[in-house]
Amino acid sequence: MREAFQAEDLAKQPMPFTASKGDPAPLFTADAVIDQGIQKVSLQDFQGQWVLLFFYPSDFTFV
Repeated sequence: MREAFQAEDLAKQPMPFTASKGDPAPLFTADAVIDQGIQKVSLQDFQGQWVLLFFYPSDFTFV
């Protein structure tokens, strides 16, 4: 019995969500830092507008 996945094993697994160019982003609501405070932001609030999503790991993490 193997206890580790190999790259070939992972390639055979179905992907729960795979985005492709031109696909609409799924609607979501998340916390965002705005004017030095945390506010809820919903993608639906920007419907019909260009949106750039920027994600980064928390500061001082080993990611």
